[in-house]
Amino acid sequence: MAQAGSQTDAQQLLGPGGPIARSLPNFETRAQQVQMASAIQRALAGGRHLAVEAGTGVGKSFAYLVPLIQHIAEIQEKALVSTFTITLQEQLVHKDIPLLSKCLPQSFTAVLAKGRGNYLCRRRLDFAWRTQGRLFGPASAELQRLHEWAGTTEEGSLSDLAFLPDAQTWDAVKSEHGNCRGRKCLHFGRCFYRRARQHWKDANLIIANHALLFSDLVLKEQDIGFLPPYHVVVIDEAHNIERAAEAHFGIHVSSHRVTFLLDHLYNPRTSRGLLARGHADDAMDLVQRTGKESAAFFRRVRDWYRTTKDETHGRCHRFFVDDTLSPYLHELRKALGGLAGEADDDDEKFELRRAADQCLALGQDLEAFLKQEQSERVYWIEAGEKARATVRLRAAPIDVGPDVRRCLFDKYASVILTSATLSTGDRDERAGFDFFAGRTGLADFDALRLDSPFDYDKQVTLYIEKDMPNPNAGEFIPTASEVLKRYLLKTKGRAFVLFTSYKMLSGLADTLRDWLAENRLRLLQQGAQFDRRMLLEHFKSEAACVLFGTDSFWQGVDVPGEALSNVVIVRLPFAVPDQPLLAGRLERIREQGGNPFFDYQLPSAILKFKQGFGRLIRSKTDTGIVVVLDSRIVNKRYGQKFLAAVPQCNVRIVAGAPEGSSAPPSAAQADRSTRR
Repeated sequence: MAQAGSQTDAQQLLGPGGPIARSLPNFETRAQQVQMASAIQRALAGGRHLAVEAGTGVGKSFAYLVPLIQHIAEIQEKALVSTFTITLQEQLVHKDIPLLSKCLPQSFTAVLAKGRGNYLCRRRLDFAWRTQGRLFGPASAELQRLHEWAGTTEEGSLSDLAFLPDAQTWDAVKSEHGNCRGRKCLHFGRCFYRRARQHWKDANLIIANHALLFSDLVLKEQDIGFLPPYHVVVIDEAHNIERAAEAHFGIHVSSHRVTFLLDHLYNPRTSRGLLARGHADDAMDLVQRTGKESAAFFRRVRDWYRTTKDETHGRCHRFFVDDTLSPYLHELRKALGGLAGEADDDDEKFELRRAADQCLALGQDLEAFLKQEQSERVYWIEAGEKARATVRLRAAPIDVGPDVRRCLFDKYASVILTSATLSTGDRDERAGFDFFAGRTGLADFDALRLDSPFDYDKQVTLYIEKDMPNPNAGEFIPTASEVLKRYLLKTKGRAFVLFTSYKMLSGLADTLRDWLAENRLRLLQQGAQFDRRMLLEHFKSEAACVLFGTDSFWQGVDVPGEALSNVVIVRLPFAVPDQPLLAGRLERIREQGGNPFFDYQLPSAILKFKQGFGRLIRSKTDTGIVVVLDSRIVNKRYGQKFLAAVPQCNVRIVAGAPEGSSAPPSAAQADRSTRR
């Protein structure tokens, strides 16, 4: 009876005669959306975890928001929705939720939760304002703008600010845990962060991101969570929770992190900083000595990396270099603590204690990295080629599943996870989710896989070049450049060309640069011109663009309409097996008697392939082509798994790509045209 009732509720609310259809003239009832909402209703009512893969166009946000709002209204508890990207957060907060609040019979309030560091601290701003001479110089234009903004803003968060301040400036005025006077603060009644937390407490529905979610979950294990208690969790863009957990449960120490802290205390080049006052000469001298030792320490790390990278690929053993930096950080911490104890100004006291705490945390992270006492982690180095490039010490769990299970799945009766790419495409609905579930610690759950309602047979043609050389062969790039010309002319640019490495991207870009210019096609190259946001803006606003992109363009990019008519997948997205964290995971699989390729590399590549394929069709009117230049997709037995994972569409397998030809594929070249 309960299940039947849930299905009826979803149909009534999301069906043709429901309140949403009556309120939104352009709303279209989608069977997949109703099916997803019904499954979520059953999971919430039965206290079950549920993983839902929903193809593009299903309308995932309405499908989980509608039953979620019903559920929290019924049980009178809070729920949290977590996303990975700001774009989806903004869609939920500014579009989807306001629409539903007008349509649904339930009364509810929703609020966007942000990390504390997004909010301005009035007390710290006042301190920075009156000490700006030693912090920033005699006049800081940014501080002046922040001071004026503080008098007009209601929210006091970065998103409400008309400009993006310099990192050092914002770091001096943002709200921070451990640097707050609480009720003793003169600004307590007007505190932006306190006001935000009150909004979170009053709301029924909290919208957050994955990083904030994991921060709160871990703190809740210590009974000090900063978000109010919530009863149900919905995770959209769930394919990214492993990545978010890696960052949260890992270690990240960088040369930039040390320099940023020391420059805030005292920058000898500008003679400015928190310590640039009387009676702090010894501490300033210690800052400079710490800075010199930091430069020497990270230089040794870089030298070790350059010497061993061909063999180790950056993966390091414990105490691979001597820890000469931590003692300086600990000494600096003691000096700052002493100055804080002597300070007459309470605000100065808090700033000094805050800097001392940062020295402590930095020293502890560095010691933990070099000691490598946690055997379940992989430890590695990242260093750029340039002498001044940032050097990073990174560590992450081989398997984040136990941590995610402990703090999330074991704590909440019902967690809903959804994305367009959760299943590796097996026909057995439940088995297709095994890889995702295994990586995230999801054990006892229900699964649902829903195809897109779009007509891919009519909207997409998939071209596969079956006679291309292996992507690892030397002749691949010159051959790929000639084949690529045909498809770029076919769609007059308007193409994403997706790569798995910057090296191959740069090679093809250099080969095609002049040809693209001659054919009036503008090349937008990731890593060479603009940042990701600017690349997308140019691509959307200008005609005849060709964007060469790597990892970040395979997912989370939405370009509907003619602007994107062609997606080229240069090679199947197998992760490089010598990446340190991946290498550690493959070793673990091998030790446990598994097959690293079939148990990890292949399913990971299938999910990423689905993400890249999914960039093309974003609405029911979009049309275009997807081109695969990696012949392994038809010449290797495992290639069929990639094809089975994407929506059914027209597939043209093109044979005999002639060298130097720029003509579109002809009927003679296409040796097989299939409909999947």
